[in-house]
Amino acid sequence: VSSLCAARSKGRIWAGLSLASAATVPIKCRICCIALLELQMLSVPLLHVSVLNCLDQHVEKSPNRVALIWERDEPGTAVHVTYRELLDLTCRLANTLKKYGIQKGDRVAIYMSVSPLSVAAMLACARIGAVHTVVFAGFSAESLAGRIMDSGCKAVITYNQGVRGGRTIELKATVDEAVKNCPSIRHVFVAQRTDNKVQMGDRDIPLEEEMTKADSICAPESMDSEDVLFMLYTSGSTGKPKGIVHTQAGYLLYAALTHKYVFDYQQGDVFGCVADIGWITGHSYVVYGPLCNGATSVLFESTPVYPDPGRYWEVVQRLKINQFYGAPTAIRLLLNYGEEWVKKYDRSSLKVLGSVGEPINKEAWQWFYQVVGEGRCALVDTWWQTETGGICIAPRPSEEKAEIIPAMAMRPFFGIVPVLMDENGEVIEGNDVSGALCIAQPWPGMARTIHGDHQRFIDAYFKAYPGYYFTGDGAYRSQKGYYQITGRMDDIINISGHRLGTAEIEDAMADHPEVPETAVVGYPHKIKGEGAFAFIVLKEQTPRVDHIKEELKTIVASKIAKYAVPDHILVVKRLPKTRSGKIVRRLLRKVVTEQSSNMGDVTTLDDPSVVKEILDAYQKYKEKSSS
Repeated sequence: VSSLCAARSKGRIWAGLSLASAATVPIKCRICCIALLELQMLSVPLLHVSVLNCLDQHVEKSPNRVALIWERDEPGTAVHVTYRELLDLTCRLANTLKKYGIQKGDRVAIYMSVSPLSVAAMLACARIGAVHTVVFAGFSAESLAGRIMDSGCKAVITYNQGVRGGRTIELKATVDEAVKNCPSIRHVFVAQRTDNKVQMGDRDIPLEEEMTKADSICAPESMDSEDVLFMLYTSGSTGKPKGIVHTQAGYLLYAALTHKYVFDYQQGDVFGCVADIGWITGHSYVVYGPLCNGATSVLFESTPVYPDPGRYWEVVQRLKINQFYGAPTAIRLLLNYGEEWVKKYDRSSLKVLGSVGEPINKEAWQWFYQVVGEGRCALVDTWWQTETGGICIAPRPSEEKAEIIPAMAMRPFFGIVPVLMDENGEVIEGNDVSGALCIAQPWPGMARTIHGDHQRFIDAYFKAYPGYYFTGDGAYRSQKGYYQITGRMDDIINISGHRLGTAEIEDAMADHPEVPETAVVGYPHKIKGEGAFAFIVLKEQTPRVDHIKEELKTIVASKIAKYAVPDHILVVKRLPKTRSGKIVRRLLRKVVTEQSSNMGDVTTLDDPSVVKEILDAYQKYKEKSSS
């Protein structure tokens, strides 16, 4: 709504709008107007919209309704939090932030595992007009520091430790290491997830202790519809993560509507999205979308295989989850453990299954649908991005009992106008065609900019195809007009649903003194969807090759995160380059996907014989690995 109507409404909703009058407004605005009616926001100015609609309106009507069910890492220890309790937690945390000088417009980093307190931290920032930037609690100190410095955060909220899969994660220690290089940080608020004590310094503040002293009432800050709600960093092809900016009204509206209609959410349902809050899926479908709709949202702190591969389905049975939304990576992993871990538990509460983060393959889709859903649950393969704010293409909503084709996103959501573009920047008409996936008109949930670099925003999303939003993905439009995502068209790989620029891995590996050149490409991985395959050139021949490889893996884990570590590292004499010195990664992808018979044009290379060199090295590496 804000992208289409903000100028006319000046941050306020049209007070006299009705369904009849909504039908008279321009078609581009109509979906937004009807959506506003749907959300019953007519009498509320677009002020402090996020917190009022996620908490206050529900506390007024149903204070004892369960807002969150925290499925802790420890099996069978779920904690229920009502909307009244969540509002109290949020207000106390908000007042604590204000006490220590955090105010409207300030940025706050949240480095926490999934919990009611981490959700309250997000909502507390929104309540006082501060901008939260949640950083996945598996990122390294260097990655955390980079995001803090780029966003200019004044404070960090964290736990003493995290707990996941039976392991303890040293969150506070990571923050301590990160903030050494972050002069903007004034305070670190430290909550207790475990009973273990951690070292506290001059700027460290015991969060729960301060919250007990704080007032339980905190008036929300007045916010314009286009004020920033949060920033979330996502990988870019240049190597530097991008701080994607989402604003108040449009984002919340779109998250709430997609949550309601894609998953057929009904009041009283228990919604189980097992994503981490460090990713956009957690923002939109663990926190903002479900809470705006007054849902009961599950917070899953553990892993799919702890203490055993039946964890998801035991939770479904115990919590009576109605909608289950997870990643194809987890489904592929669980598929390998067999059906008995699924069938051991009652899944009759399930109505809708969802897949998110990457395209799901047909084998995993069929297992998810037939085994988990018993062939009776709608399975929505959803396509969207951090930049889109919410689901853009999915099989639902649709006409009742409309067909769902396995492993296909299919239908654009209300207001989304997808187009396919050819290599010349022309729209591809008709069906049974493939091209670059773009979106032809604005929608409420779209990102507004990249923090501190609007030109990069323009260049990344609007320059390739002027007048269109370029998703970076390729897509196929079937004979029936349905959309299927075919994968990335740029130097981004998708590891276990997490987008990662190959340049980020290359930049990290470049720090090794004995490795002057690197090139990283993605390759199909049976469990993770995609994995990273690194080609490296050494300064000189050395017997320390295996040792150098391990050092490179350690560097990537410490600079980015463990999931970014390449699965394979191949030493080559040189990389394929054009005469201008550009590395031709297209050829490296052909090598690792074993398409050497279809290498395409190699005449642009400075020396085409390099291709045979790399193919020979790859073949030897493969033979050695298999033996």
